[in-house]
Amino acid sequence: MKADRNETTKLLKTARGQIDGILKMIDEDKYCVDISHQLLACVAMLKKANRGILKAHMAHCVKEAFESGTREDAAKKIDELIELTAKL
Repeated sequence: MKADRNETTKLLKTARGQIDGILKMIDEDKYCVDISHQLLACVAMLKKANRGILKAHMAHCVKEAFESGTREDAAKKIDELIELTAKL
């Protein structure tokens, strides 16, 4: 993985902590809107981690495939990105 490991790990651990907090909120029967706000914050953090990973992938892996790989390598990287962005 070419993304900043420290930043990605920090974001994912923070999101994990948020999920634990959300589960506690559910157990404590907290207000639905407050739970929803925390879920949205967690989703935003996961999206940020994903953006960092994808950015690094494009800057390194995809770039390398175009610069030093074969046409098939480059086409494969493009297909991977198309498939992945369809899931976003």
